Amino acid sequence: MKESFAAKKRRARKILDILKQTYPDARCALKFETVFQLLVAVILSAQCNDVQVNKVTPKLFAHLPTPEAFASAPLEKIELLIRSTGLYKNKAKNIKAAAEKIMRAHNGEVPKSMKELIALPGVGRKTANVILETGFGINAGVTVDTHVLRISNLIEIISKSAAGKPEKVETELMKLFPREDWGILSHTLIFHGRRICIARRPKCSECPVVALCPGRRL
Repeated sequence: MKESFAAKKRRARKILDILKQTYPDARCALKFETVFQLLVAVILSAQCNDVQVNKVTPKLFAHLPTPEAFASAPLEKIELLIRSTGLYKNKAKNIKAAAEKIMRAHNGEVPKSMKELIALPGVGRKTANVILETGFGINAGVTVDTHVLRISNLIEIISKSAAGKPEKVETELMKLFPREDWGILSHTLIFHGRRICIARRPKCSECPVVALCPGRRL
């Protein structure tokens, strides 16, 4: 029997309640001191894990702490400092260009709107959601990374037509959960994906939401 939207919403919120209790420390794992540093760290995290990014950023921000410093730095210097994060040439180009635009168009301050953020080089909707929620406490949407994409499909709280499509997944999750939970939803699903619901080797026997998961492997 097909699950109604109301039943799916109830199940989804039960899952989130359990994950909140399971991961009370769920938060952005990237280390930063300013919103601009958060922006840089998120750009660096593309196809690179947070642990590696956190190894790179202390030295990076010691040399280049502000958007002004990045904007005026030679591209080669930025490339050298971020090389170990992968895709470093493209990342360096985008970070420098974003810093230049922040200096030119936003008086050196990271903008607080989705429209202005996604207009920055190297910033898509996922990155903008992280900046707004973690940097400014604004829930403009749901951050859909690979863990959120995979787990929301596995626990079947999104439609099959949305699976694998981040913006469609985000839209459906926003309908299931109240705005005040959009940020913690992403953080808890990410923590769950890293600790229990691991791709290719999920620990279903240890999962706190296994009874609510149609995709369980027991």
